[in-house]
Amino acid sequence: MVKRTRKEAARLDEAARAGWLYYCAGNTQDEIATKLGVSRPTAQRLVSAAVSEGLVKVRLDHPIADCMELAARLRDRHELEHCEVVPTDPAAPDAMFGMTQAAATMLERVLQSPEPKVIALGTGRAMRGMVNEVQRIDARHHKIVSLVGTIATDGAASFYDAVTELADLTRAPHYPLSIPVIVPRAEQRKPMQEQAPMDNILHLAARADVKFVGIGQMGDDAPLLVDGFITPDELKSLQDHGGIGELISWTFDRHGQILDHDVNNRVTSAPLQIPAQNTIAVAKGARKIAAIRGAMAGNLITSLVTDEGTARALLR
Repeated sequence: MVKRTRKEAARLDEAARAGWLYYCAGNTQDEIATKLGVSRPTAQRLVSAAVSEGLVKVRLDHPIADCMELAARLRDRHELEHCEVVPTDPAAPDAMFGMTQAAATMLERVLQSPEPKVIALGTGRAMRGMVNEVQRIDARHHKIVSLVGTIATDGAASFYDAVTELADLTRAPHYPLSIPVIVPRAEQRKPMQEQAPMDNILHLAARADVKFVGIGQMGDDAPLLVDGFITPDELKSLQDHGGIGELISWTFDRHGQILDHDVNNRVTSAPLQIPAQNTIAVAKGARKIAAIRGAMAGNLITSLVTDEGTARALLR
């Protein structure tokens, strides 16, 4: 098998998507251009490439075809604005590579916009993986802002903060939320958030044009615990109160309702917009199924990037 570069593979994926939309879903080239965020001539070239590359025969001969069908079903069932499903690698079902590549492509489309944008990011492994896949681009007309604190209780910086790395790749001004993710006492939160720099960052986050976030699970090895933001007793209490997932450190139940809990009263992250606006979640894995379902049920996200295995589980 010929090994393709990332750019070549991405071109084939886009051609496969265009081919599926045209030959299987019956979209016009204008509709394809809108859905893929490209010009009409580019959409026409992608459809032609789907044929010339042998991707279109009697059916679309590419794993993206099944993924696009799953994405369409998830989007319709959960009333998402957009859903992206990538193939699952049977040899490495937990690997995030394909998912983070797809998310990086979506982020790059935003970065390539000539109009200034405020781009907000959560933190975590998925966000760091996504940014690692972004190509270097001059996007200094945009602003990149953090949705969540970047400091643990003991003062250590978060290892999975992605805002600074994205700023390095794009030369865009960035606004890290340099405060603890969770403060020791609820009465400390408001004075900390009202400090001039933090207040400005939270206002920027509130008017972000697009938000990219991960979804955390609240099992016994929840990221909030592993990364040192909460204690084992606090995790147990959140679980006892129905916590099954977290979005930028806000813990929610299976209905997507933010818990009325002391831990949430101490979270310093940007407030969640409910229903969400332009919020793209990047998440996969069997252990996150309940959390992803909850986030969709509560309208905490508007779009989802995931993998085939997770999509099938969500549709069961």
